[in-house]
Amino acid sequence: MPYRLDTPAPTRAAGLIASVLTLDALFHLYWTTGATWPAADDRSLSEAVLGTVVPFTPPVLFTLVALLLTGAALVLARARRPRHLLLRIGTLVMTAGFSLRALAGIYWLFAKEAGTAFYWLNLTLYTPVCVVLAVAALRVARWKDAPRAR
Repeated sequence: MPYRLDTPAPTRAAGLIASVLTLDALFHLYWTTGATWPAADDRSLSEAVLGTVVPFTPPVLFTLVALLLTGAALVLARARRPRHLLLRIGTLVMTAGFSLRALAGIYWLFAKEAGTAFYWLNLTLYTPVCVVLAVAALRVARWKDAPRAR
């Protein structure tokens, strides 16, 4: 379906969320191969992404990929069926998750060392993206006036 300028805002918000989650899932899927780009090794990748050392093992990464793609599908389904209660609840859960990650990111700005890759990625990418996604997910979750999205 081509993008239209008159597409409802909640549908555009769902598209944004699904795009970001799918991109994140692709990164995690790539890391299941053992590749560590953009970091030099597993340890520096873990520290940059999570702020701590955690093994990037395929079972953990595949689980994250499944969760990210499920979340993407859920918000897209919510945009297509705005009156569906379970999709609304699922999208509200995602809103809570994005909000909690954003709040944790603000906390980490004071709790983590300022010279690390994680600190700067958290400041310039992770936390701002989570704030935007939380607002977008709330927009999708609250949408119930239209009988059906395009």
